[in-house]
Amino acid sequence: MPDATPTPSAPAQSAPAASAPAIVAEQLTRRFGEFVAVRDVSFKVARGEIFGYLGANGAGKSTTIRMLCGLLAPTAGRATVAGADVARDPERVKRAIGYMSQRFSLYLDLRVRENLEFFGGAYGLGGAALARRIDALLERVELAAQGDVRTGDLPGGLRQRVALIAAMLHEPAILFLDEPTAGVAPAARRTFWRLIRELAAGGTTVFVTTHYMDEAEYCHRIGMMTAGRLVALDTPAALKREHLAGSMFLVEGPQVAAALPELRRHPGVLGAQPFGAAAHLRVDPARLDGARLQRLLADGAHGALRARSVEPSLEDVFLALVEER
Repeated sequence: MPDATPTPSAPAQSAPAASAPAIVAEQLTRRFGEFVAVRDVSFKVARGEIFGYLGANGAGKSTTIRMLCGLLAPTAGRATVAGADVARDPERVKRAIGYMSQRFSLYLDLRVRENLEFFGGAYGLGGAALARRIDALLERVELAAQGDVRTGDLPGGLRQRVALIAAMLHEPAILFLDEPTAGVAPAARRTFWRLIRELAAGGTTVFVTTHYMDEAEYCHRIGMMTAGRLVALDTPAALKREHLAGSMFLVEGPQVAAALPELRRHPGVLGAQPFGAAAHLRVDPARLDGARLQRLLADGAHGALRARSVEPSLEDVFLALVEER
């Protein structure tokens, strides 16, 4: 499978239309004692949609996905997955889905094929039909030559593909992927997302949690979580339009961090956030165009800075939402 993929900034295709949603959550809530991990979350996911669930660690993503998979009962609210109520009929939910947990759920001392035979047996599969299914999936993810390799000897990106195969053995209509590319090299992440898009194009619904904002560009729609709340839900392009008014500039220079408080107070500046070693500055073009911004930065008290126009990212959306709240 080639590693080449569209750039993350490429707009995702429109989400497929469907008469009955694959997933419905209505005011879904989960408490652990006094702590509310997920609060009043509501959304629907269409069949064949790639639905991204974004947020920092601890935002409530994994708790939500565990409720939707029938692994954790909601404290309040309700949800249905493949038409089954997650609280009343969790076993029916589990039979209808494939689930790849946040940490690799493979037995590292087994060979790749042995792992897949074990998980296939857990789904009630066996014999020649399971062997053919394993062969087809290994071929699909370009691991046919690694079937007899000890799983623990594979690099993380390849083990990730094996874990995905394990979740797909019974041909589920819905796949839940919880932080599937955490700690995986960028090239392996791109390969993995290429496979996700192929699955969705074939009709599989994919619900994926991630804290990599660049990956979310591949999703049809995105839900953004902060502190247990769903604070935004739309397509990547629509989220940028709604939450990032104005023009975006990348500001660079040795003293850019020290200059941010002053820049935030300047008329026409709508937002200023660190962005790696630089900063993203969002301005009202009617009050502060590119030329005036360059003069402002050149004459700043923290030394000369430079700016260039850039396209906003979903990380900018997330930072703006956090700042608003």
